Amino acid sequence: MPSLQDQLMKAGLADQKKARRAKQQKREEANKAKRGEIEVEDPAERARRQRAEQAEADRQREAQRKAEREKKEIAAQIRQMIEQSRIDRRDGDVAFQFVQAKKIKKAYVTAKQQRQLERGQIAIVAFDDSYELVPTVVAEKIRQRDEAAVLLLNERGSNEVDEDDPYKDFPIPDDLMW
Repeated sequence: MPSLQDQLMKAGLADQKKARRAKQQKREEANKAKRGEIEVEDPAERARRQRAEQAEADRQREAQRKAEREKKEIAAQIRQMIEQSRIDRRDGDVAFQFVQAKKIKKAYVTAKQQRQLERGQIAIVAFDDSYELVPTVVAEKIRQRDEAAVLLLNERGSNEVDEDDPYKDFPIPDDLMW
């Protein structure tokens, strides 16, 4: 019965040069093992090491799956909060501009909603490919889960004027539009 090497050479998958190189490499490894230069690995030790490597890889995959699952859960929570508490802005006739990813975006709101946005009573959040208005309380809960989802949330500040402000005598007109 011909050897595997002979069969490979007949099939044209190997040649004499490769066969000689493989034999020489095998002899060299055997000689090094005899001299003690290469430690011959125990099959039981190799199997134990492979099991440990496989267990570590499994732990890493499971941690990645868990992180993805948590990310999806947070996205679902945000979606649910927005759907349950969004404010209707269909009758919006005032263009309200805000910044998203270094670009100025525009959302049409009512005059009442515009005042509420300016005072920080409601906020603008990203929802799929659009924008929605939600109460400040909901926006804070969304911000705890994902900072990037809240596009505009003005802080509720008191209208106190700073004594050192050089423009304190010049109030901003209410009808100023950007």
